[in-house]
Amino acid sequence: MVKLDILHKIVGPGLVAVIRASSAEQAARIADACVEGGIQALEVTFTVPNATTAIAELSKRYASAQVAVGAGTVLDPETARAAILAGAQFVVSPGSDAATARLCRRYQVPYLPGAATATEIIRALEDGADIVKVFPGEVLGPGFVKAVRGPLPHAPLMPTGGVSVETAGQWIRAGCVALGVGCELTKVSGDDYGAISTRARQLLAAIRTAREA
Repeated sequence: MVKLDILHKIVGPGLVAVIRASSAEQAARIADACVEGGIQALEVTFTVPNATTAIAELSKRYASAQVAVGAGTVLDPETARAAILAGAQFVVSPGSDAATARLCRRYQVPYLPGAATATEIIRALEDGADIVKVFPGEVLGPGFVKAVRGPLPHAPLMPTGGVSVETAGQWIRAGCVALGVGCELTKVSGDDYGAISTRARQLLAAIRTAREA
Protein backbone atom coordinates (compact mmCIF):
# COMPACT_ATOMS: atom_id res chain seq x y z
CA MET A 1 0.00 0.00 0.00
CA VAL A 2 1.18 3.50 -0.79
CA LYS A 3 1.21 6.21 1.87
CA LEU A 4 -2.21 7.62 1.00
CA ASP A 5 -3.75 4.15 1.15
CA ILE A 6 -2.30 3.58 4.61
CA LEU A 7 -3.61 6.90 5.88
CA HIS A 8 -7.02 5.99 4.48
CA LYS A 9 -7.00 2.78 6.54
CA ILE A 10 -6.53 4.97 9.60
CA VAL A 11 -8.74 7.97 8.84
CA GLY A 12 -11.45 6.18 6.85
CA PRO A 13 -12.81 3.94 9.62
CA GLY A 14 -11.26 6.32 12.17
CA LEU A 15 -9.87 3.69 14.53
CA VAL A 16 -6.40 2.36 15.34
CA ALA A 17 -6.09 -0.64 17.65
CA VAL A 18 -3.13 -0.16 19.99
CA ILE A 19 -1.87 -3.63 20.81
CA ARG A 20 0.11 -4.21 23.99
CA ALA A 21 0.54 -7.85 24.97
CA SER A 22 2.72 -10.17 27.02
CA SER A 23 3.91 -12.08 23.95
CA ALA A 24 3.95 -11.96 20.16
CA GLU A 25 1.49 -14.86 20.15
CA GLN A 26 -1.02 -12.99 22.28
CA ALA A 27 -0.55 -9.89 20.14
CA ALA A 28 -1.47 -11.96 17.08
CA ARG A 29 -4.66 -13.25 18.72
CA ILE A 30 -5.66 -9.72 19.71
CA ALA A 31 -4.94 -8.52 16.17
CA ASP A 32 -7.11 -11.26 14.68
CA ALA A 33 -9.99 -10.27 16.95
CA CYS A 34 -9.61 -6.61 16.00
CA VAL A 35 -9.67 -7.40 12.29
CA GLU A 36 -12.71 -9.63 12.82
CA GLY A 37 -14.40 -6.60 14.34
CA GLY A 38 -13.70 -4.47 11.26
CA ILE A 39 -10.55 -2.58 12.24
CA GLN A 40 -8.17 -1.81 9.37
CA ALA A 41 -5.21 -0.33 11.29
CA LEU A 42 -3.22 -2.21 13.92
CA GLU A 43 -0.46 -0.61 16.02
CA VAL A 44 1.88 -3.18 17.58
CA THR A 45 3.83 -1.43 20.31
CA PHE A 46 7.49 -2.03 20.98
CA THR A 47 6.59 -2.93 24.56
CA VAL A 48 5.47 -6.30 23.13
CA PRO A 49 8.26 -8.90 23.46
CA ASN A 50 9.72 -9.68 20.02
CA ALA A 51 7.68 -6.84 18.54
CA THR A 52 9.51 -6.93 15.21
CA THR A 53 8.60 -10.61 14.83
CA ALA A 54 4.96 -9.85 15.59
CA ILE A 55 4.95 -6.98 13.08
CA ALA A 56 6.54 -9.15 10.39
CA GLU A 57 4.09 -12.01 10.91
CA LEU A 58 1.02 -9.78 10.99
CA SER A 59 2.16 -7.82 7.93
CA LYS A 60 2.37 -11.05 5.96
CA ARG A 61 -0.90 -12.39 7.35
CA TYR A 62 -2.91 -9.31 6.41
CA ALA A 63 -1.18 -8.38 3.16
CA SER A 64 -4.15 -9.56 1.09
CA ALA A 65 -6.73 -8.30 3.60
CA GLN A 66 -5.72 -4.65 3.11
CA VAL A 67 -5.08 -4.15 6.83
CA ALA A 68 -2.32 -1.69 7.75
CA VAL A 69 0.08 -2.94 10.43
CA GLY A 70 2.12 -0.28 12.20
CA ALA A 71 4.64 0.05 15.01
CA GLY A 72 4.04 1.95 18.23
CA THR A 73 6.18 3.27 21.09
CA VAL A 74 8.93 4.06 18.57
CA LEU A 75 11.44 6.34 20.27
CA ASP A 76 14.21 6.69 17.69
CA PRO A 77 15.04 6.25 13.98
CA GLU A 78 16.89 2.98 14.61
CA THR A 79 13.72 1.39 15.98
CA ALA A 80 11.65 2.94 13.21
CA ARG A 81 13.90 1.47 10.53
CA ALA A 82 13.83 -1.98 12.16
CA ALA A 83 10.03 -1.78 12.26
CA ILE A 84 9.77 -0.66 8.64
CA LEU A 85 12.10 -3.44 7.48
CA ALA A 86 9.89 -5.89 9.38
CA GLY A 87 6.87 -4.62 7.45
CA ALA A 88 5.46 -1.77 9.55
CA GLN A 89 3.38 0.54 7.35
CA PHE A 90 3.07 3.42 9.83
CA VAL A 91 5.06 4.56 12.86
CA VAL A 92 3.66 5.95 16.12
CA SER A 93 5.67 7.68 18.86
CA PRO A 94 4.78 9.05 22.31
CA GLY A 95 6.61 12.26 21.35
CA SER A 96 7.97 13.90 18.22
CA ASP A 97 11.53 13.17 17.09
CA ALA A 98 12.89 14.99 14.05
CA ALA A 99 15.28 12.19 13.06
CA THR A 100 12.50 9.60 13.19
CA ALA A 101 10.24 11.88 11.17
CA ARG A 102 12.99 12.30 8.57
CA LEU A 103 13.48 8.56 8.24
CA CYS A 104 9.75 7.96 7.84
CA ARG A 105 9.57 10.62 5.12
CA ARG A 106 12.50 8.96 3.36
CA TYR A 107 10.56 5.69 3.12
CA GLN A 108 7.15 7.38 2.68
CA VAL A 109 5.78 5.80 5.84
CA PRO A 110 3.16 7.79 7.80
CA TYR A 111 4.51 9.19 11.07
CA LEU A 112 2.18 9.78 14.04
CA PRO A 113 4.11 11.44 16.89
CA GLY A 114 2.63 12.36 20.25
CA ALA A 115 2.03 15.88 21.55
CA ALA A 116 0.48 17.34 24.69
CA THR A 117 0.57 21.10 24.03
CA ALA A 118 -0.10 23.48 21.15
CA THR A 119 3.64 24.11 20.86
CA GLU A 120 4.35 20.38 20.59
CA ILE A 121 1.64 19.96 17.95
CA ILE A 122 3.16 22.76 15.86
CA ARG A 123 6.63 21.25 16.23
CA ALA A 124 5.34 17.81 15.23
CA LEU A 125 3.73 19.27 12.11
CA GLU A 126 6.97 21.09 11.26
CA ASP A 127 8.84 17.79 11.66
CA GLY A 128 6.50 16.29 9.07
CA ALA A 129 3.86 14.48 11.11
CA ASP A 130 1.01 13.06 9.04
CA ILE A 131 -1.28 12.81 12.07
CA VAL A 132 -0.48 14.12 15.56
CA LYS A 133 -1.25 11.77 18.43
CA VAL A 134 -2.86 13.62 21.36
CA PHE A 135 -1.14 11.94 24.30
CA PRO A 136 -1.91 11.23 27.06
CA GLY A 137 -5.54 11.48 26.03
CA GLU A 138 -6.93 10.50 29.42
CA VAL A 139 -5.25 13.57 30.93
CA LEU A 140 -5.95 16.07 28.13
CA GLY A 141 -9.51 15.11 27.20
CA PRO A 142 -11.74 16.12 24.24
CA GLY A 143 -11.85 19.71 25.50
CA PHE A 144 -8.15 20.07 24.75
CA VAL A 145 -8.72 19.04 21.13
CA LYS A 146 -11.62 21.46 20.73
CA ALA A 147 -9.56 24.31 22.17
CA VAL A 148 -6.44 23.58 20.10
CA ARG A 149 -8.40 23.34 16.86
CA GLY A 150 -9.38 26.98 17.29
CA PRO A 151 -5.90 28.29 16.38
CA LEU A 152 -4.85 25.06 14.61
CA PRO A 153 -7.88 23.93 12.55
CA HIS A 154 -5.57 22.29 10.01
CA ALA A 155 -3.96 19.93 12.55
CA PRO A 156 -5.02 16.29 12.07
CA LEU A 157 -5.34 14.96 15.62
CA MET A 158 -5.79 11.45 17.02
CA PRO A 159 -5.99 10.79 20.77
CA THR A 160 -4.57 7.72 22.45
CA GLY A 161 -5.71 7.08 26.00
CA GLY A 162 -9.06 8.00 27.48
CA VAL A 163 -10.94 6.64 24.47
CA SER A 164 -13.77 4.17 24.99
CA VAL A 165 -17.13 3.29 23.45
CA GLU A 166 -18.68 5.87 25.75
CA THR A 167 -16.24 8.71 24.93
CA ALA A 168 -15.52 8.00 21.24
CA GLY A 169 -18.24 10.36 20.02
CA GLN A 170 -16.95 13.20 22.19
CA TRP A 171 -13.48 12.96 20.65
CA ILE A 172 -14.82 12.85 17.10
CA ARG A 173 -17.15 15.80 17.67
CA ALA A 174 -14.23 17.74 19.15
CA GLY A 175 -12.47 17.41 15.78
CA CYS A 176 -10.31 14.27 15.84
CA VAL A 177 -9.68 12.54 12.51
CA ALA A 178 -9.23 9.12 14.15
CA LEU A 179 -8.98 7.47 17.55
CA GLY A 180 -6.25 5.25 19.00
CA VAL A 181 -7.64 2.73 21.48
CA GLY A 182 -5.58 0.43 23.69
CA CYS A 183 -6.76 -1.51 26.72
CA GLU A 184 -10.35 -0.25 26.43
CA LEU A 185 -10.47 -2.27 23.22
CA THR A 186 -7.82 -4.97 23.51
CA LYS A 187 -8.09 -6.16 27.13
CA VAL A 188 -8.78 -9.88 27.36
CA SER A 189 -10.74 -11.60 30.11
CA GLY A 190 -9.68 -15.23 30.20
CA ASP A 191 -9.84 -16.52 26.64
CA ASP A 192 -12.70 -14.30 25.46
CA TYR A 193 -11.13 -12.71 22.41
CA GLY A 194 -14.59 -12.40 20.86
CA ALA A 195 -15.27 -9.53 23.27
CA ILE A 196 -12.56 -7.54 21.48
CA SER A 197 -14.37 -7.97 18.17
CA THR A 198 -17.59 -6.81 19.79
CA ARG A 199 -15.96 -3.69 21.26
CA ALA A 200 -14.33 -2.96 17.90
CA ARG A 201 -17.74 -2.96 16.20
CA GLN A 202 -19.17 -0.73 18.93
CA LEU A 203 -16.33 1.78 18.60
CA LEU A 204 -16.60 1.90 14.82
CA ALA A 205 -20.35 2.42 15.11
CA ALA A 206 -19.85 5.23 17.65
CA ILE A 207 -17.37 6.94 15.30
CA ARG A 208 -19.77 6.68 12.33
CA THR A 209 -22.65 8.06 14.39
CA ALA A 210 -20.61 11.03 15.62
CA ARG A 211 -19.40 11.84 12.12
CA GLU A 212 -22.91 11.69 10.68
CA ALA A 213 -24.15 14.03 13.40
